[in-house]
Amino acid sequence: VQLVESGGGLVQAGGSLRLSCAASGTIFSIHTMGWYRQAPGKQRELVAHITSGGSTNYADSAKGRVTISRDGAKNTVYLQMNSLKPEDTAVYYCNAWDPRRDMNYWGKGTLVTVSS
Repeated sequence: VQLVESGGGLVQAGGSLRLSCAASGTIFSIHTMGWYRQAPGKQRELVAHITSGGSTNYADSAKGRVTISRDGAKNTVYLQMNSLKPEDTAVYYCNAWDPRRDMNYWGKGTLVTVSS
C-alpha cells in the first residue's frame, strides 16, 4: 500500500489549503482514510477521518474549518482546510486503515506552514 500526500506549503493565517492523498496497491473503497498531523515537539494527532461509507469525524480543533472527503474513482482522499492558523503548522500525514487486517498504513507527510 502506498499513500502519497501533496498540497502542503506556506500560507498566511486566514488562508486555505487542500491536501490530497493518492492511494495505490490496495482496495481503496474498504479503508477508513484519515489525516493526522504532527507539530514540532508534539505527538501525532488526528485531524479527521472518513469511513468507507462516508461517515466523518473531526478533531475539535478542526471542526468548522476542515472538510475531509474521498473520491473512489481517483483513489484519493482530500483535506480542505480553511481559516488556517499558525497553530495549524505541522507535517500532515495520510493514514489508511484496513479493517480486514486491522493494519494501518502511512504516507510520508506533507508540510503545512501557516505564517502570522
